[in-house]
Amino acid sequence: MSADVSDPRDDRDSQFVLVVDLGTGGPKVGFASLLGRVVHQEHHEVETTFTADGGATQDAEEWWRLIIEGAKRALASGAVDPAKVVAVSMTGQWASTVPVDEAGIPTGPVVMWMDSRGGELVRQKMGGAVSGYKARGIAEFIRRSGGAPSLDGADPIGHRLFLQHHDRELWDRSRWLLEPVDYLSMRFTGKPAASPVSMTGSWLVDTRDPSNISYDPVLVELAGGGVEKLAPLQKFGTVTGVVQPSVAADLGFGPDVKVVTGAPDLHTAAIGSGAVRLGEAHMAVSTTGWISVPITRKKTDIVRNCATVPGIDDATYLVANNHETAGMCLQWLKGAMGGTLDYEQLTELAGTAEAGSGGVIFTPWLKGERSPVADRTMRAGFHNMSLATTQGDLIRSVLEGVAYNNQWLHEAVEKFVGGRLDNIRFIGGGAQSDLWCQIHADVMDRTIEQVTDPLYCGLRGAALSAAMTLGEVRQEELRGLVTVKQTYVPNPANRAAYDRLYAEFPGLYSSQKKFFRRLNR
Repeated sequence: MSADVSDPRDDRDSQFVLVVDLGTGGPKVGFASLLGRVVHQEHHEVETTFTADGGATQDAEEWWRLIIEGAKRALASGAVDPAKVVAVSMTGQWASTVPVDEAGIPTGPVVMWMDSRGGELVRQKMGGAVSGYKARGIAEFIRRSGGAPSLDGADPIGHRLFLQHHDRELWDRSRWLLEPVDYLSMRFTGKPAASPVSMTGSWLVDTRDPSNISYDPVLVELAGGGVEKLAPLQKFGTVTGVVQPSVAADLGFGPDVKVVTGAPDLHTAAIGSGAVRLGEAHMAVSTTGWISVPITRKKTDIVRNCATVPGIDDATYLVANNHETAGMCLQWLKGAMGGTLDYEQLTELAGTAEAGSGGVIFTPWLKGERSPVADRTMRAGFHNMSLATTQGDLIRSVLEGVAYNNQWLHEAVEKFVGGRLDNIRFIGGGAQSDLWCQIHADVMDRTIEQVTDPLYCGLRGAALSAAMTLGEVRQEELRGLVTVKQTYVPNPANRAAYDRLYAEFPGLYSSQKKFFRRLNR
């Protein structure tokens, strides 16, 4: 039995997990204790190759090289004793497709989650009159999996169809088509394995009973077949194997370091934020963004593009949705301004402007949007600028625009779950900014809880996931293991300005959507 977290004899803080958070921008690699204390982390950027036909690819071999090199540097620095490493745990992006051979070695580039080259094939196969889908197809997908394939092809079903029809040679030489976390698991163990949570974005698993999830033959057939390329399913929260000898020797690990089932960033964000009980919400502003909360029932809102996916235990689901660009908006702004100002300087300038940015509204749809409306043609813009608009106004309007977008989503999620969501745990790079935290509290009229080290939430969540899998931490302990750095309450002095501007925000989309579609079809 595990010792209580307050027990001074507790040794869980001196046992470590190699943790990987494989984001779209590249992997974070680190070590964290079984209590979620991150003792080392480093981030490595990787390039995404975009093509005019909607392609978006990365190099999975580069992922692996950066992860191993990062782990070796950490161990060489003395940050962690290799003898104290007991597990490996992965999290990160989902709905990307990694083609590999029998040994788990990539056979071609990763087809990233935003790759839409299979869109026309998806529409040919599944398009119809019911919200763009054939009636039978959409009904079966929603009833069984809780979601449906993206009609623009930007998910594993679109990827599979593209490879089948337009890169048959790669399809034929690939033994498995893996999610990113499952690819990393196979590189560590040599064994193919997936889990119900890692495969939720594929829409090929029957999620009606969260305690008994399996690939659904009806959905696989509707999606074009190829069940033989789906890795065997293994329950989330189990050990997939041990680190294979060649990798263990390279890292200096012992022979029995366990590899646990990987999870999407949504799940480790819930764990790493401590928001794991029913009704406890977390909000992420990273490259993308989302708002999630555990609930007990399977549900889908096809209009607002919200659904549920299997949760971190056998009795719950997590609400799933996505903003295409959140923190990426500030990254874009930094580059657009010549890259001469760092993020701290940008937020300092934003702080010189008054709440409401002099009436300027930024719509943060740099790459279209998924929730609460799904429209790939949407584009960003600054609205209501004047000769009086300052640099500070423009920068602050970007921070506020992301918050308006989150409020738009927050309203949809509250309708989806049928209740008020408050005391929201805030994570991701955006949560490092005190100003951005306060803006969200003011715009959303909700208490925002900035977790300690919000940038490391995925790494912390992956470590705690491993600890639960090994029986060292109970789910009931998680909230107490995650501390809140600061709490932000709505400032009544800013509420009137934000309410006035937010009232215009959703209408900016509805008034421009035909314009977007004419220009960006």
